[in-house]
Amino acid sequence: MSEVFDAAANLAAIAARIEAARQASLTPRPKVTLVAVSKTHPAEKVEALLRAGHGVFGENRVQEAQAKFPALKSVWPGLELHLIGPLQTNKVKEAVALFDVVQSVDRPKLARALAEEMAKQGRSLPCFVQVNTGEEEQKAGIAPGETEAFVAECRTLGLNVVGLMCIPPAEEEPSPHFALLAKIAARNGLDQLSMGMSGDFETAIRLGATYVRVGTALFGARQKPQL
Repeated sequence: MSEVFDAAANLAAIAARIEAARQASLTPRPKVTLVAVSKTHPAEKVEALLRAGHGVFGENRVQEAQAKFPALKSVWPGLELHLIGPLQTNKVKEAVALFDVVQSVDRPKLARALAEEMAKQGRSLPCFVQVNTGEEEQKAGIAPGETEAFVAECRTLGLNVVGLMCIPPAEEEPSPHFALLAKIAARNGLDQLSMGMSGDFETAIRLGATYVRVGTALFGARQKPQL
């Protein structure tokens, strides 16, 4: 672990920025939860943040999460782990067993697989529907115009849909995408919004985010995998 990583100081700085953005909102949310995105970072950094008082983390890949979090969860039972990346249906069993929240429900086949596996394991994980607000061909997510029908389908399957998630196009101003997600959520009776990352989480909070996914601003630059 890098000696310059000061978990407590980094966490305090991000928490202060989150609170300032929350108070600057026209209609401040009662609470905004920081999801610390720990992908590519070692378990030692996660544990440092746990010792500093933070307990909510996000991982993109099931395999990487399996290598880090079972041991951490055995020591820190209050740890909450969110799956924030795309999920292959052949990894659903492992994901349902390990994660506490699934933020990337993005297609009917996955919704059906999750509902079936949660029933088998006796778990009812909170789920977010991922919306492709920019309608980008290469990006996962439900098209905005199809979200209402998909949310209804997920509910019919028995999934506990609590909110919506989005990742705006990298080259576009994120505000319209955050505003669109909030509008779709309100139309579907959903009050949880996962939107905003290191570069734009304050904007997301001002537009109604209840969860922000922050990695680089909290952990530092991503570690490159060993060749």
